[in-house]
Amino acid sequence: MGHFILRRLLMLVPFLFLVSALAFIVIQLPPGSFIDTYRRNLEAQGGTVNEAQLKALEVRYGLDKPVIVQYAIWTGNILSRGDFGNSFRYQRPVADILWERVPRTVGISLLAIVFTWIIAIPLGIISAIKQYSIWDYVLTFLSFIGLSVPAFLLAIVLMYVVFTQTGWLVTGLYSPQFQNAPMSVAKFVDLLKNIWLPLLVLAVTGAAGTIRVLRATLLDELQKPYVTTARAKGLPEWRVILKYPVRLAINPMISTIGWLLPAVVGGELVVSKVLNLPTVGPIILEATLAQDMFLAGAFVLILSALTLIGTLISDICLAWLDPRIRY
Repeated sequence: MGHFILRRLLMLVPFLFLVSALAFIVIQLPPGSFIDTYRRNLEAQGGTVNEAQLKALEVRYGLDKPVIVQYAIWTGNILSRGDFGNSFRYQRPVADILWERVPRTVGISLLAIVFTWIIAIPLGIISAIKQYSIWDYVLTFLSFIGLSVPAFLLAIVLMYVVFTQTGWLVTGLYSPQFQNAPMSVAKFVDLLKNIWLPLLVLAVTGAAGTIRVLRATLLDELQKPYVTTARAKGLPEWRVILKYPVRLAINPMISTIGWLLPAVVGGELVVSKVLNLPTVGPIILEATLAQDMFLAGAFVLILSALTLIGTLISDICLAWLDPRIRY
């Protein structure tokens, strides 16, 4: 097991360098640069374009250098000082914006994943062991509804229902009076009043597909000879189900940890815009549209690194759950 983990850790380093290069190249693909976008915005607003000022901005942000030099400077600053550069749009260090947004996004995403599994695992097991029963048909119908209804539409409907029934407008993580207040018991209670809605939306939409996957894999395991043997030996049915079939049936769920976080973040983009959440999704969209390459590149790099780390965690968990994978 130790050699397995060591191999995965050694593979992580070159992949991180490759991901950083791809992230930087992707941000460079759109034609023009932030300076061109800045010029167009000035002209659209009827402002005066100062060529000397634009040239100074180009030199300041290193946009006059070749792409390979820009990448070398960018990665060198990240490795040496943790400096991701300055945001063109916000005129602030990218590291400060990352520190504000990434922990919130990761926290919401992890909680959403936990709630997804809390909902999906029991319902998936029930749907499989009660195959073709009324429970199976009801859960299948609800799963199809969850797969077909967009997350942002579910968020809007729930916001409307909560507001019409209680008068409470669930938007953002905090109410206006707590936005800039220091953390306290009252602010934490206010957070709980607001965070349940995005967690519910993300968990419900994520659980719909997970229930179907778990049902299919568990049905396949229940047909195997070792289950028949366990029943023939007189083991209790709950132990027959939970001892090995469920343990092996959740392998697809564990193996998707690597891309589940960015998938939740991708779904969180529209939900965050609807619910006014201060997370990564909306700011990635704004940075991309403004060609704010340092900010967009840093977010792409962070999310890609989280994907690689999540893949490492899923590999280790799979090797622990299923010894066959170690070989």
